[in-house]
Amino acid sequence: MKVMVVGAGGREHALAWKLAKSARVSHVYIAPGNPGTAEIGTNVPIAVDNISDLAEFALSKQVDITVVGPEQPLALGIADLFRQKALLCFGPGMHAAQVETSKAFAKELMAKNGVPTAEFRVFSDAAEALLHIRSSSPPYVVKADGLAAGKGVVIAHSRDHAEEAVREAMIKRVFGEAGNNVVIEQFLEGREVSVMAVCNGRSYCVLPSSQDHKAAYDGDEGPNTGGMGAYSPVPWYRSEHEDIARDKVIEPVLWALYKQGMPYTGVLYCGLMLTDEGPKVLEINARAGDPETQAIMPVLDIDLLELVEAAVRGKPGEFTPSAASSAVCVVMASHGYPGKYDKGVPITGLDEARGHDCTEVFHAGTKLEAGRLVTSGGRVLGVTSWAEELSTARDRAYAALGKIGFSGAHFRKDIGKKGLMNA
Repeated sequence: MKVMVVGAGGREHALAWKLAKSARVSHVYIAPGNPGTAEIGTNVPIAVDNISDLAEFALSKQVDITVVGPEQPLALGIADLFRQKALLCFGPGMHAAQVETSKAFAKELMAKNGVPTAEFRVFSDAAEALLHIRSSSPPYVVKADGLAAGKGVVIAHSRDHAEEAVREAMIKRVFGEAGNNVVIEQFLEGREVSVMAVCNGRSYCVLPSSQDHKAAYDGDEGPNTGGMGAYSPVPWYRSEHEDIARDKVIEPVLWALYKQGMPYTGVLYCGLMLTDEGPKVLEINARAGDPETQAIMPVLDIDLLELVEAAVRGKPGEFTPSAASSAVCVVMASHGYPGKYDKGVPITGLDEARGHDCTEVFHAGTKLEAGRLVTSGGRVLGVTSWAEELSTARDRAYAALGKIGFSGAHFRKDIGKKGLMNA
């Protein structure tokens, strides 16, 4: 079979890497891809937001299944367009993707359907949002309503910080139209876990659990990023937690969308906080997590093509994926990320890093410049290792990372430590 992966980051590299391992996959196209995916299949120079050209390419090459990685093409309706052209596409339609493209939509859907989540209010007027902050107590969680590349969420421990977050989103417009509305919600305490389900309508299966590390610096300090690393599976996420996630989150969300004429196909990402009152939803995304996917793919114990094919044909519930071992992904980022950062910085040591046992380096923000690999984004590489024990996987990942160099590189040194502490 011919498959296409849409996207250019570490998540898409990991998906293409896993799909290429299937004995039934004859060729993998990645649009637009990166230098890492070029080693797996054929990069296609079509931007993720050019959904019409992506569809025409899929038709011309007789692509059997397309897997959509990032949220932007889903928001533009790529899955709807592909289905109109009788092309199999793994990803939700534009209306169902609102679970991510509008945080207000997602929160209101959860509230109406009894899905446990933080108390919240939605504001379209900055003055009203500021008044709400001044009349309530910290900490606050301030979220830009629309897509903001994983950076539209601010956890504010003071009124001043929360007010500044509202001004940034709604007045300064740092996230553009994504800041037309903001959601201000209750701060939840507990242990965070990412749960992803492969879905079609009301049929689904759950992938191995994982934990993202969103803050820029060790100890969960600093601003939120798109994710500085992840590990899978999470030792303290047990069967009773998953039962609640299924019964109280995944199934009600899928049923609510189904009732509204938005049957959901693709990965439903549920960011959960395990509180003293039980699991509550922090966020819902309409695609696989990044960098969680880089940690899950190496340990997933089934053929990804089989799972994706079952999903697009309506029967993902026939599968029971699990983790064959443990994996840790550590993100190497550019100096200054998640703020302004330099590009075009030479990268060395990748061959040495990939020479380590059970290790892969997933490209996230790289490009080739005059035959030389250089940085081209904030999150540059995802160094991933796997082993039977989480501690061994963690040691391997950091040992491999130590072989890679680029000026100004920064990374967290505590990825996976929570799994060891709370096992």
